[in-house]
Amino acid sequence: MVYTLSDLVSPSVERSEVDRTMPTQSDAPAGSALLKPEGVSLAPGSARSLLMTILGELVWPTGQPAWTSALVYVLRGLGVEEQAARQAIARAAAAAWIVPERRGREVRWSLGPRMISIIESGAPRVYSLSDPFSSWDGRWLATLVTIPQSHRSARRPLYSGLTWAGLGNPIPGLWLGPHVERAAEIGRLIDELGLREHTISFVGTAGNIGMSQADIVARGWDLGGLHEHYQQVWEAVAGLSPHDGDEILFAHVRMISEWQELPRTDPQLPEALLPDWIGRRVARRIEALRAQWTPAVRQRFAVINTDGNAIGTPRSVP
Repeated sequence: MVYTLSDLVSPSVERSEVDRTMPTQSDAPAGSALLKPEGVSLAPGSARSLLMTILGELVWPTGQPAWTSALVYVLRGLGVEEQAARQAIARAAAAAWIVPERRGREVRWSLGPRMISIIESGAPRVYSLSDPFSSWDGRWLATLVTIPQSHRSARRPLYSGLTWAGLGNPIPGLWLGPHVERAAEIGRLIDELGLREHTISFVGTAGNIGMSQADIVARGWDLGGLHEHYQQVWEAVAGLSPHDGDEILFAHVRMISEWQELPRTDPQLPEALLPDWIGRRVARRIEALRAQWTPAVRQRFAVINTDGNAIGTPRSVP
């Protein structure tokens, strides 16, 4: 199972936490474990993101706890300094994502209800990246929000939440997107930010007055920048050729971590609005590799996670 850091931060997560974890489109490549320059250490925020990937992709499917040494081993193999790895684990515990169980001098971690909820709510958004959304009926979900001075602190979490829901901003104050099924999610966000009295929303088709649908798409999202990022991801994935053991494990986690970040910037527009979109091709390729590598990855992690003793230094760092 996978999720996005995010986001997979759902609207029910505290707004301050959304601020910390929701990057802009330009932020995503810099923190990417898949696209980082060789020999460059990852930032602490990336350590947290990678830990969430490990928990969702390696720990959650087994239902078994993970030793601290196993989590640190994988994070180090991904290019995270040991201190940053341990700090990420400590912060995850403080956020109630993981629950400790001490065995002698060692600690193993189980997923807390909060993390399980984040995984289960975010996974469908990641899996839908390859969906052409051919069932789209032409309707848009439009939201007009005015942020008064008294609520100015809501601006960043609002924009982050609306972007996570796939809405674009073609003109100031107006956010809209084709995923009308996400209205309840957006409604919760608006309520939690105290903006209900400053918001109008409706569902309908685009008329003949003003911008065409093509104009809405062009002005609502930075699809040129997103296409460029997807091209980088495509080339990086194509360059992955792990053989066995740690190589497959680390390549797998790096790839899945990148996959989980993509819904933050990809609005998942339907084929009718964005034909032959590179994002769907990238997602399908990642899905295929994930299915191919998963048995070996889980087998290797089971060996690493056998007990609370450190098993040494990873023999390769991608």
